[in-house]
Amino acid sequence: MTPQDWQRYKQQAQQAWQRIEEFDGATIWVSTDSGAIASGAMRTLAAIQRFVQARGIRAQVRETSSFGTTWLEPVVDIQKPGVPRVTYGHVHEERVDGLLEAVLLGNDPRADLAYANWSNETFQGIPSLASTDWWRLQRRVLLRRCGTVNPESLQEAVANGAYEAYTKAMLEMSQDDVIAEVKAANVRGRGGAGFPAGIKWESAKAEKSGPKYIIVNSHEGEPNVFKDRRLMEGDPHGFIEGLLICGYAMGAKTGYIYIGSEYPLAIARSKNAVRQLKELGLLGENILGTGHSFDVKVVPGAGAYISGEASAAIYGIQGQKGMPRTKPPRSAEAGLWGKPTVVNNTETLANIPHIIKNGSEWYTAIGTEKSKGTNVFSLAGDIVNVGLAEIDMGVTMEDLLFVAGGGMRDGGKFRAVLAGGISGGALPESTLHLTNEFGSLEEEGSMMGSGGYIIYDEGTCIVDLAWYCTRFNRNESCGKCVPCRVGTASQLEMLDRVRTGVATEQDLATLVQSSNDIIAYSLCGLGQAAPVPILSTLKHFKDEYLQHTNEKRCRAGVCKMHPKMAPVADEFVVSPQRIHLAPVAGS
Repeated sequence: MTPQDWQRYKQQAQQAWQRIEEFDGATIWVSTDSGAIASGAMRTLAAIQRFVQARGIRAQVRETSSFGTTWLEPVVDIQKPGVPRVTYGHVHEERVDGLLEAVLLGNDPRADLAYANWSNETFQGIPSLASTDWWRLQRRVLLRRCGTVNPESLQEAVANGAYEAYTKAMLEMSQDDVIAEVKAANVRGRGGAGFPAGIKWESAKAEKSGPKYIIVNSHEGEPNVFKDRRLMEGDPHGFIEGLLICGYAMGAKTGYIYIGSEYPLAIARSKNAVRQLKELGLLGENILGTGHSFDVKVVPGAGAYISGEASAAIYGIQGQKGMPRTKPPRSAEAGLWGKPTVVNNTETLANIPHIIKNGSEWYTAIGTEKSKGTNVFSLAGDIVNVGLAEIDMGVTMEDLLFVAGGGMRDGGKFRAVLAGGISGGALPESTLHLTNEFGSLEEEGSMMGSGGYIIYDEGTCIVDLAWYCTRFNRNESCGKCVPCRVGTASQLEMLDRVRTGVATEQDLATLVQSSNDIIAYSLCGLGQAAPVPILSTLKHFKDEYLQHTNEKRCRAGVCKMHPKMAPVADEFVVSPQRIHLAPVAGS
């Protein structure tokens, strides 16, 4: 493909999109990502198609991705000529005929099923999207095409701005210019670590050996964290464009998209996007006549949580068991097959096209001094608006959970939020003034991590929550290093003692001591973060631990106490010596 070919294709795509927007009949959008499909969206889609065909209605029925309103799935949007687009929630198959009969034939917008309309004013009793709490804090950058374009259409993505930054980078900027722009933007890794992407790129480019590789780490394995999944399912061209820009900037020839095998739709849509790019000529040899060649391969991961650790992902792509390695060397020095490799998270790379297209000054004007840009937050648990929200870095926990998140579901009372995913810390109500940015939540024993937040009401036992997190980390430990393999198992046994009312305050002290040892001596991020839920809950909710140990009761009624409060069987008794991994001052 030449630059002239690209301009012709882009023009054709824009003309085709204009015809879609100017269609003189009704337009019906149906969300068909994995969450919607699980809620029955494909049956809803089929029912809509049957209704339209049977009634001879002039309408275009379009598949699209989730707009982020997961709590409303199956979601259907309808727009008639001359009126705003309206979002409807919980449109299951049996509701389709009644909804379409009223909206398309009866001129009744069914405000009872509507969530919002896409204008700036109320429409026949339906509030504007801009007035809803879920939307009013959002700034759509990474998710701007989600909910509108068909995620399986390259043409629609191009018509809405995809690959403009990629072609700009190759035709108008040098490799060093691209890296300088990314460094100036100070975009930091959205996978949890927060390492500046520009520095990774610069380090890998400076290495003399080759070939060089790039890995998109899309192995999102934490429970209740799904923002990367929605980015891959909803707009695969967004993050793939960032991958292509990185490949050009560091002189790599091959990129890998490493996706957990439990994400089949994300895998399928990513493969489809790569195939379309190859057919068009934006992937392959001598792209746009620049002499730059690049190929992308989609590799399913093994499914284990640890497979998402950067060095474990490298082993997984090489066909080996996904286990972390010691560092140095860093992957930028010796990654895939011992060659310089950049590993970036999906959301991190999705930021890159916007930085190249709009400039680093535009990007750094969003967010806070130390955390630039927006962040896609996934909200789950006992909260009204379970789904996604893309908001500027620096939003307070209170605004994130009680404005965008809609507050507690079913009139429940807030108890805690597990911030940063399964390896984050549980925070109480007194911390909700804290901001979501790198380095802010750490002071209270948590972290922003990958942007996943799980909210719990008063029906939650905090000890049971810590036990759940620890069980997950024990099960997902690869077993390579002793602190993580033995430490997480031993901590789980101690938490079992607390949950059954046979622990003592000495056990609580041992939990703290062992947590610090595991963090200090574990090989990778899983072990280093595994005790964080324990430490944070002991810091903020120690009264619940003491109720279990001293009063032999669980305030939430979740834990079943040992009937006689006698010591449990010997195999469940954990001595401090069993898990003590290093000398402690004064011991």
